[in-house]
Amino acid sequence: MSELVKKVLSRSVDKIYPSQEELEKVLLSGKKLRIYLGADPTGPHLHFGHLTNFLVLRRFQELGHEIIFLIGDFTAMIGDPTDKAAARQPLTAEQIKENLKTFKKQVGKILKFTGSNAAKIKFNSKWLAKMSLKDVIGLASHFTIQQMIQRNMFQERLKADKPIGFHEFLYPLMQGYDSVAMDVDMEIGGSDQTFNMLVGRDLVKIYKNKEKFVLTTKLLENPKTGRKLMNKSEGGLINLDDSPEDIFGKIMAIDDAAIFALAEYSTEMPLDKIEDLKTKVAGGGNPRDAKLEIAFSAVEMLFGAVKAEKSKQRFLSIFSKHEKPSEMPVKKLEIRNWKLADLLIEVGMASSKGEARRLIEQGAARVNDLKKTDPNEVIEIKGEILLQVGKRNFLKIYV
Repeated sequence: MSELVKKVLSRSVDKIYPSQEELEKVLLSGKKLRIYLGADPTGPHLHFGHLTNFLVLRRFQELGHEIIFLIGDFTAMIGDPTDKAAARQPLTAEQIKENLKTFKKQVGKILKFTGSNAAKIKFNSKWLAKMSLKDVIGLASHFTIQQMIQRNMFQERLKADKPIGFHEFLYPLMQGYDSVAMDVDMEIGGSDQTFNMLVGRDLVKIYKNKEKFVLTTKLLENPKTGRKLMNKSEGGLINLDDSPEDIFGKIMAIDDAAIFALAEYSTEMPLDKIEDLKTKVAGGGNPRDAKLEIAFSAVEMLFGAVKAEKSKQRFLSIFSKHEKPSEMPVKKLEIRNWKLADLLIEVGMASSKGEARRLIEQGAARVNDLKKTDPNEVIEIKGEILLQVGKRNFLKIYV
């Protein structure tokens, strides 16, 4: 048990509050903790950046602790200001409902929601939507404006003369109150969520007169650039509901410098195996060989060994032999003429106008094997066309 606990408290872990020693002592005492991880449904997909937290949470579930996956359906309507250079646009109830449709299925690839010690799903609208103005004022009275304004992102906005919405001060209070409402013993989240989680720790002391542990995880970043590897604005997402083939291909396309961070934080590949791959690459080995093993490990974790092997063989067939896949998805559209950028968005090959333009201008888009570099070029769908984005995404389109 001691070795299991040490593994849980080391892999992907950044910091533990109040300390690793105190948490380890409680875990080794045999006490079962109520532990939660929260996520706001700001989009329909969970991605490999979220996987880091889900895998840590699963390790605690395997140790027999009570696990809660909290969906921030209320806090999503406020908008988390964490790491944002401008206020996030609040979501409507309809947008949140749409985004939530596949959350449980995606998380179910990692956490166990059936059988013994099944994880629970809760929604913070259950208690936050019932709070009166008196309740909110009482909650806010425990903190000062100075505490809130010290956050780096707010300081950056002040220096840049960018506005800070008053509602953004309420977000950490609402997230913090989640811990009180669920009477949890511990919260897990990325290191960028430290401020919000520590607010919850303070509130648990105030309202429940007990300790709440906070475990922060390392962020999945490219060590070469220091930027998050899963970045919606740059189109670099590997989503949990992507197909096995897409996940395999996207991992193979990751910058060589970032692949080992992904292996450590977002897969269950043994750490000694990762170190062995690092040593081989450092000694002159081909990074592609390491990527093949890491991509296989990731797909196997989510879909099983059979689909992982099939995805690997498909990748090798298409990219090593420069073949097109024998089978590819087909989509029917109602409109015949499209600007190329709009077409990519319509068929789901780009998530935004900015991403579509970037892909096209970088030469990643082909129509019937012809490279296209003008986002505004009008594509006429005559009969059936073959649309390709990058090396791995193919789609047949007809009207």
